[in-house]
Amino acid sequence: PQESSLRYWLGLGANLGDAVATLRAALHELAAREIAIERVSSPYRTAPRDDPDQPDFLNAAAQVRSDLTPPQLLAEVKAIEVDLGRTKTRRFGPRTIDVDLLLWSGGEWQDPHLRVPHPRLHERRFALVPLLEIAPDLAMPDGTRLGDLLARLDGDPDQSVEPVGELVLWTVPPAS
Repeated sequence: PQESSLRYWLGLGANLGDAVATLRAALHELAAREIAIERVSSPYRTAPRDDPDQPDFLNAAAQVRSDLTPPQLLAEVKAIEVDLGRTKTRRFGPRTIDVDLLLWSGGEWQDPHLRVPHPRLHERRFALVPLLEIAPDLAMPDGTRLGDLLARLDGDPDQSVEPVGELVLWTVPPAS
């Protein structure tokens, strides 16, 4: 199969049920839909940010390739969320799974249903830390390095992001 031309960076999070199993299942679902998984970060335990009255999250990032447009990929990840038991509760509330399109190789995308880069990426340590693990030189379309965005959040006591031991969510097979 030929290599897909578009690269995406996804944020994954879960804080209900078996979060590790659900994150792994989401990655398996992406792969089953012919979305090539290139890299997956370590999982990180993160404090809930916008709605603190809920369990901590397990967050990770994935770098994937696909020929899908951003709206097509969004439709796939939303279908995966539903397949894995996500139901809409309150905004920023607890969830079995959340998959967000954070960045893509095409720069910016905006339509009534989707904005890429993710509009709140610059203020979310729980998204930036895993992203920088798998893509340390990644930058926003305007050239702002993600490492610089993360540095601006240093010292924010409400954004703890702790690595979860030696846990591996996904092993990318070596290139043949």
